[in-house]
Amino acid sequence: MRTLRYRPTLVLALGLVIVGSALAGAAAARDSGDKPRSPSKNIVETAKGAGSFNTLVSLVGQAGLADTLARGGTFTVFAPTDAAFDKVPQETLSALAADPQQLKAVLLYHVAKGELRARKVVKRKSIKTLNGARVKVRVKRRAVKVNNARVVKANVGASNGVIHVVDRVLLPPAGDKD
Repeated sequence: MRTLRYRPTLVLALGLVIVGSALAGAAAARDSGDKPRSPSKNIVETAKGAGSFNTLVSLVGQAGLADTLARGGTFTVFAPTDAAFDKVPQETLSALAADPQQLKAVLLYHVAKGELRARKVVKRKSIKTLNGARVKVRVKRRAVKVNNARVVKANVGASNGVIHVVDRVLLPPAGDKD
């Protein structure tokens, strides 16, 4: 059996080369502007680009909320996917489409003022929405629920807030406003 021998100076020199390369790479990245960037797309553009929020984006436009969510401030959106909208009975969607005020109320029930990243959401029992009503927040076995909807993806960044993807459409209870 052959025993490997090493020279401390060789190991030290190799270590210095590795560290030097890493530092040079970091300096080059810093000088070239390769820094983590904040998202450049707003909430509406981010949702459109994802491709799984077509129904939500369409309804937001129909309700006249697209400009508000694109430029109106910083928001947290609990965004139902197209699959979540598929679970809603067609007559409910038709009724919402026929009643712009009710549609707007339902959509605003998915939006909170300010940017609430996941670490803040899980510390709350409820969150006040732009609809005026509150959604309940529960954490059980590492699953986060907003009312009866499960958060399936958290912290999708946008230039004016954050999106948390949910698997159900949130319907505001009648008369539950602060």
